[in-house]
Amino acid sequence: MLHLKRVEICAFLCLITPAVCYGDSGLGLPDRELPQDEVIELGRKLFFDRRLSINNTLSCGMCHIPEQGFAQNQLATPVGLEGRVLKRNSPTLLNVGYQRVLFHDGREFSLVNQVWSPLLSKREMGNLSIGMVIKRLREMGGYAAEFEVVLGDIDAVTIGEALAAYQLSLIAGDSPFDRWLYQGDETAVSEEVKSGFYLFKTKGCVSCHLVGKSSSLFTDHEFHNTGLGFERSMKLKPGQRTIRLTDTVTIQTEANFEGEVHNDLGRYEVTGEPGDRWKYRTAGLRNIAVTGPYMHDGSLPSLEAVLGFYAEGGVPNPGLDPLIQPFSLSVRESKDMVEFLKSLTSSWLPELIESAREVEVGDN
Repeated sequence: MLHLKRVEICAFLCLITPAVCYGDSGLGLPDRELPQDEVIELGRKLFFDRRLSINNTLSCGMCHIPEQGFAQNQLATPVGLEGRVLKRNSPTLLNVGYQRVLFHDGREFSLVNQVWSPLLSKREMGNLSIGMVIKRLREMGGYAAEFEVVLGDIDAVTIGEALAAYQLSLIAGDSPFDRWLYQGDETAVSEEVKSGFYLFKTKGCVSCHLVGKSSSLFTDHEFHNTGLGFERSMKLKPGQRTIRLTDTVTIQTEANFEGEVHNDLGRYEVTGEPGDRWKYRTAGLRNIAVTGPYMHDGSLPSLEAVLGFYAEGGVPNPGLDPLIQPFSLSVRESKDMVEFLKSLTSSWLPELIESAREVEVGDN
């Protein structure tokens, strides 16, 4: 695995001329500078180019689908190269530039490094080496000249920089919730949303999904054991997979119906610390209504199911996080909390989707 020094990554982010700066002007997000448009555009092309996979069938954009919140809604966990099922849910890339660590287990801290994990994974894009990807890109028409103008030679660093630049551009703030809480527009949300936010705070959700005074990412950037990983590993009940048939219809199937069921030890697979077994990164909640199914394994198909899971106190196990405690939740309260979560959807999503679909997909 390629590991760049932190100073190299900082140099990339600081030396490229910023194109846009998003700040705390009521948008609900912290300050963030974006790379210049030419780098973002190059990264966008790579992101949707199937030729980056070993057999020209998969692109980054096929597991992180723009119309599905740059996640994947149809399956609990994506299907990769040659039908191989991945063991974790496809996380949204919206606002990924604000994350301190990446992947559900936090095994990477840099988007520049991170891109090589799916590119080299035998279950995802299947490339045998970094050199194979570099050689293929150099031989494709157009990429060599474009890289030379924007970033220089095609190599492991510049490929990572280009893909990282596009992901950094996927900023999605300015939700109805932001216009209410941070801009003071009392008409931006309904009374149900306001009630749901009150419940969100009083039921203890803010212990992990933090809310700031001027901006909110709705995460503590930490790792927690909710019991879901423990339940699957210990086979306390048959594994379930969620399949979305249409926009409004989902079904549950036994996990073994679709083949191999993966044992997943979460953060432990990175640190080797026994106390980290079945811990996963706290997901941010922005745009949560469009990025289901939920949890690290995609096992909860709806926001209502997530609320019900936490109201029951997760799955009891020796490592269950003490912050997860059962709480009462009426039908009315559940509806209000769902309305609050829906209010976190960005007004910028249509523009991000349209921009993504302007790119010609490379597939031959």
